[in-house]
Amino acid sequence: MSRNSAPLAVLLWLCAGAAAAQDAADAPLAKGWTAPTGAADAADVARGERLWGKCRACHTYQAGQRHSVGPNLHGVFGRRAGAAPGYRRYSTAMADSTVVWTEETLDGYLAATTEFMPGTKMYAGLAIPRDRLDLIAWLRGVAGDAQGDAENQ
Repeated sequence: MSRNSAPLAVLLWLCAGAAAAQDAADAPLAKGWTAPTGAADAADVARGERLWGKCRACHTYQAGQRHSVGPNLHGVFGRRAGAAPGYRRYSTAMADSTVVWTEETLDGYLAATTEFMPGTKMYAGLAIPRDRLDLIAWLRGVAGDAQGDAENQ
């Protein structure tokens, strides 16, 4: 299964069964990320910052900030799940995952954390697609990506 195909696989498994999910998981994904509310909608970054309030009890995002209950999300985009430097409290599911965090994989994870990654410790997410779109757009702007931080590769 492709590391980025998990959200599609979960959706198809729920709708059509495990055989269809495996077929979809083996198919390559299209390049780029389609916003969950439709490509015509632009993300509201200011709203995404307000939504961060739901995350900040467990996460930080600025370079050099300490880890909290969850890992610091600085450099999360392009980084393998379970690989934040210095964070040692990952679930086995997260630590063993081959998922690489992109807008698409974060959307799938935040939509249904325990379905996306059974065994994860994170219990909260954002069920509303618009909330995920706005939060991910904001996080992309403030947290940076792993390519800009050699320590995360």
